[in-house]
Amino acid sequence: MEVSYKRLWKMLIDRDMKKKELCEKAGISASSVTKMGRGGHVTTEVLVKICIALDCTMDDIMEIVPCSDL
Repeated sequence: MEVSYKRLWKMLIDRDMKKKELCEKAGISASSVTKMGRGGHVTTEVLVKICIALDCTMDDIMEIVPCSDL
């Protein structure tokens, strides 16, 4: 199983928000967003900051998928 952040990227597109703007609004580093872009692991704290900044839940920004679906 892997984590997919496709929902987050779609949300950013829908809100016309750039990744840099997300970093500023959520108070997270660009390296965290880069890790997420590569399907890497980030801390729960980063995910919570994103959810607070975007007024959403973790289900809105990520999902667990089988490795073959990425």
